[in-house]
Amino acid sequence: MAVVPYKENQASKKEQVAEMFNNISHKYDFLNHFLSLGIDILWRKKAIRMLKPHQPKQILDIATGTGDFAIEALALNPDRVVGVDISAGMLEIGKQKMEKKGLDHIIDMQMGDSEKLLFEDNTFDAVIVSFGVRNFENLKQGLSDMHRVLRPGGKVVIVEFSQPRTFPMKQLYNFYFKSILPVIGKMVSKDQSAYTYLPESVAAFPDGERFLNILGEVGFNKTECKPLTFGISSIYIGQK
Repeated sequence: MAVVPYKENQASKKEQVAEMFNNISHKYDFLNHFLSLGIDILWRKKAIRMLKPHQPKQILDIATGTGDFAIEALALNPDRVVGVDISAGMLEIGKQKMEKKGLDHIIDMQMGDSEKLLFEDNTFDAVIVSFGVRNFENLKQGLSDMHRVLRPGGKVVIVEFSQPRTFPMKQLYNFYFKSILPVIGKMVSKDQSAYTYLPESVAAFPDGERFLNILGEVGFNKTECKPLTFGISSIYIGQK
């Protein structure tokens, strides 16, 4: 059974995830950086640096949210970055952010389904995703579509939460994720389900070697997993 934000709701996971992000969009950026103590910013920077040798000019940021990863990708000096998300609330805040920063001419924020991307085959030099793939309704379908829109030789770079497996980080991580994070998330965002769903979705996600196997199954090669900060997150890399 799929892990969903609102267990009493009969809507699909995709619909529930969109609703959840609409509900927390007004506080998302603050909570993201506050709850991670700002480490998420460093994780994104490291992921983008891994693309530097490839100099991608056309970049797709899937599950872009408010566009933080898309903005980080500008360090690569691309011609164009397209950010796609299913949450209208997150995109609206992202568009406002781009206009305020004067980036709306190079970062194009679009409504879109990550599992049914509205782009031609072989369109992008790189596809990036930051903390989004565990929210996919159909993980393989989403990864397959990323592979489809990449040009031959193109790279995918995915940042996602993983589960520490060594003492004492495993115990500290579980306590924080299950006992502290939902309380703070509810207080600030007024949506308790969103921050209860987060640890549940991380626990259900096939991290590490299992995720590399799935990337291989949908056609990616030269796959790598680089753990971050004692295994709290990981960067996954693949090539078409």
